[in-house]
Amino acid sequence: MSDSRRNRLESTGFMIAVGAITAISAWFMIRDHIGPYVASLVDPDREKNEQARLKAEATLARISRSRQPVTESDGFSDEAYSTDKPAPLVLNEYENQVALEVVAPEDIPVGFSDIGGLEDIIEELKESIIYPLTMPHLYAHGGALLAAPSGVLLYGPPGCGKTMLAKAVAHESKANFINLHISTLTDKWYGDSNKLVRAVFSLAHKLQPAIIFIDEIDAVLGTRRSGEHEASGMVKAEFMTLWDGLTSTAANGTPARIVVLGATNRINDIDEAILRRMPKKFAVSLPGKEQRRRILQLILGETERDPEHFDIDFIAKVTQGMSGSDLKEACRDAAMVPVRESLRQQRASGEPMTRMNVKKVRGIRNEDFFDRLGGQTLKQTPSRRTSTVAQIQSKSSTDLYEDVEDGVTSVESLG
Repeated sequence: MSDSRRNRLESTGFMIAVGAITAISAWFMIRDHIGPYVASLVDPDREKNEQARLKAEATLARISRSRQPVTESDGFSDEAYSTDKPAPLVLNEYENQVALEVVAPEDIPVGFSDIGGLEDIIEELKESIIYPLTMPHLYAHGGALLAAPSGVLLYGPPGCGKTMLAKAVAHESKANFINLHISTLTDKWYGDSNKLVRAVFSLAHKLQPAIIFIDEIDAVLGTRRSGEHEASGMVKAEFMTLWDGLTSTAANGTPARIVVLGATNRINDIDEAILRRMPKKFAVSLPGKEQRRRILQLILGETERDPEHFDIDFIAKVTQGMSGSDLKEACRDAAMVPVRESLRQQRASGEPMTRMNVKKVRGIRNEDFFDRLGGQTLKQTPSRRTSTVAQIQSKSSTDLYEDVEDGVTSVESLG
């Protein structure tokens, strides 16, 4: 009797041990294999949000290290600008997604000195935006009236430097640059787009001084229409409501140091309510002759030029109607002409390409800008294609320019 009971107890203990081992194995299997799948079903965006959080932390850590504490000696009397230590940045999941679009000012490689032909606009941007953002104490006596405008619009033809100007403003003002894309504000879940819009402004408040830049703003905040999707209308309404909040001051009377900066080449497609919120509007038009000359000087600053066969005034004259982007591409194509010539000569000589002496590559000439295949170049009539540079330079400057204007048939523009 005792033996049978002992056997039953041993059998029961063995079954319990096997069951426990099976349960533990099943738990590890569920945790390692099935758990992530179940978690993805419960929260499909979990992995994306985690990646956004890690990337945002890395970006904001650099920004936090570069944020210097502001004291009374810097001229700021408001408490909002006189903290001994920058407050730690704590972001929610939506702010983490927006933080992926943040660019630190020191990471922007564009300054006002890199922009040619827009000196008047640059001076106005300095006085109306950069100085109020960087030195608010100078404008404190005027209250909100002398604060930086909450919205600025740059409009004009494509390729004229609007985006470059926006980057330069952020770089020169040392403001954090939120380069907002359409995809950042769109989400498949109903209502999340509005939360992302709110996160844009809440993050900008935490990072101020900040610039919220929207390129092609007409595509994001275009004219509202009766047939527009409900979600799109809600996003625009949320954006405008939060935008209006920038004009209100804090409890201590300090205005927010946040500017919404937009760029477009279709100003008529922007909603009127949006235009009202952008009191500063700058027309960035096609450059004139002197502006083109300044742009060419910047582009060709490090490029070798043939002193006898290159005239920058001549090129500035014949590039009428070209934008800054067009000029850059034209200079790129022209600079490749001497390189191609040297490559062909090296191949014809039978020498290895690795032995080519780059110091023997000639400088660019006026003729390099004309009739190059597959590029942003000027065109001449067939009767002028046989003209040499010597023949061109033998004419007087007046005759030369008149002849060129007659010979230029069209200028290809980049869309």
